[in-house]
Amino acid sequence: MANSNASLTPGIFKAYDIRGVLGKTLDIRIARQIGQAFGSAALIKGEKTVVIGRDGRLSGPSLSAALAEGLQSAGVDVIDVGMVATPMLYFATYALGAPSGIMVTGSHNPPDYNGFKMVLAGEAIYGETIQQLYQRILASDFSSGRGGYRQHDIREAYLARIIGDIKLAKPMKLAVDCGNGVAGAVAGDLYRGLGCEVIELFCDVDGNFPNHHPDPAHPENLEDLIRALQTTDAVLGLAFDGDGDRLGVVTKDGQIIYPDRQLMLFAQEVLSRHPGAPILYDVKCSRHVAEVVKAAGGEPLMGKTGHSLVKARMKETQAPLGGEMSGHVFFKDRWYGFDDGLYAGARLLEILSRVADPSATLNALPQSLSTPELQIKCAEGENHVLVERLQREASWPDAKQVLTIDGVRVEYADGFGLVRASNTTPVLVLRFEAENEDALSRIQQSLGKAIRQVKPDAELPFAA
Repeated sequence: MANSNASLTPGIFKAYDIRGVLGKTLDIRIARQIGQAFGSAALIKGEKTVVIGRDGRLSGPSLSAALAEGLQSAGVDVIDVGMVATPMLYFATYALGAPSGIMVTGSHNPPDYNGFKMVLAGEAIYGETIQQLYQRILASDFSSGRGGYRQHDIREAYLARIIGDIKLAKPMKLAVDCGNGVAGAVAGDLYRGLGCEVIELFCDVDGNFPNHHPDPAHPENLEDLIRALQTTDAVLGLAFDGDGDRLGVVTKDGQIIYPDRQLMLFAQEVLSRHPGAPILYDVKCSRHVAEVVKAAGGEPLMGKTGHSLVKARMKETQAPLGGEMSGHVFFKDRWYGFDDGLYAGARLLEILSRVADPSATLNALPQSLSTPELQIKCAEGENHVLVERLQREASWPDAKQVLTIDGVRVEYADGFGLVRASNTTPVLVLRFEAENEDALSRIQQSLGKAIRQVKPDAELPFAA
């Protein structure tokens, strides 16, 4: 990737990672500066080594090399674990005793995006700490030195750690769709290592994503997996996003088990060993999560969306489990507390290997009528302004309660509606759940009307 002289803008420094468009807001010069800034911040924390990795995007090698240069020029030693899933980078920070790391990843964004997820001294950084990196770059406030560089293959250690932890009651046959993301380089071997037979879909890593977008949060990206379950004797389908930290699940009969329902199953299992423990979930999740957690003897805690925010809250509350509607699942029970779609898939198989009919067990999890994540496109930054206006100006006369933890979640007797600002792309994210079609329509109309009052040109993703 040639240096393009992209201009440094504050807009790429998001709430819980850095993400930009190649040649416009991100290039190798900016990647080098991010390395210098992060390396300087690491040294202040007493950290002398930073682990780096990259996903399967075409720009990964050049951005990763520039990042390493920046880190080294700040005086930090670099351990490069190469092309890995994001959770493998997180795992490496534990396994190698170097608790700071940077993953070069665009996650599920389009091919022309890339970015950086960062762990500093064992903490997933977000918010103000990310803004401080931007300010450090603006001021050229970098330490100076000559750090070392070495490569390390973490793959076998990661596979061995999971295969040693997970015990299946019986082998299972799976279909696995990696959408040509980097999880494809490891998922098949992982689940075969657990004793499963694996049908691989789009597991060759290709940063052009030629088959479908690697984002299991959107139903259209699961159509190939549903078809594979219909036409083979696989009993379950697993899907992963572009960097392998999120899990999608499909049953034999083609039902999508959204991550909040996955979390219900995980919570029941984890609470059997941690009675009374808090279980974290984000504002996009079903109302049934709280009910299931309470029934299993746990304490449901709703919080903001964002992988870094959930990880921070898990440390604060000592929760053994957390999850987000987007597909990030965080196991502290038997694991390290970071989001890992591959490990979550293995834990799911462990639970389902004990039952006669995995799909029946999944389909029986509580559910109401609900929508996947819906989006309204906005100008850069506009989504945050709109949400602030909704929090201030909108009225909800029939609501049981209105939660403003993260956006606006309006709770009714028979459902909820949510609108929040995405922290990764300039969109409003909406989600709805209700007991029946009439209630769903009524709640959508109510939120649609409020959104139109602050953004008259909004293209609502439902009939208004």
